[in-house]
Amino acid sequence: MTVSFQPPVRDTHPADAYHQAWSLLEEQQPREAIALLDPAIDVQPQSTSLRTLRAWAYFQSAQLKRAQAELAALVEECPTDVWARFALGRVLERQSKYAHALPHLRLAAVMSGDPEHEAAVLRVERRLAESGAGSFDDLV
Repeated sequence: MTVSFQPPVRDTHPADAYHQAWSLLEEQQPREAIALLDPAIDVQPQSTSLRTLRAWAYFQSAQLKRAQAELAALVEECPTDVWARFALGRVLERQSKYAHALPHLRLAAVMSGDPEHEAAVLRVERRLAESGAGSFDDLV
């Protein structure tokens, strides 16, 4: 017998949807989280927290184009959002778009000083060097 997730029939308050979706993502259930977040975002389309969580869910479920679109919008709205910028870089990296990923990863690393962010920069620079993409110092 297969049990599948069914989104709740009743309307869920956006804050409740956020907390439930967060729990689902911690349990590695991104599609179920998206099912909760989409209606909440319809109610509060400008909610950065809901959209950020949905971007994480898209990333976890390998819906990379959707994650990229959501994260690009978040970065455009708030260029200092380190998490969104780093996540955008990672999404681009997973799509092998290294030249596009590098500026976002570099900015996230500089803004945060996080060793994980710095490691991502080195990893993408190495991939670019291995691909023979030429000088990646111009990719700022």
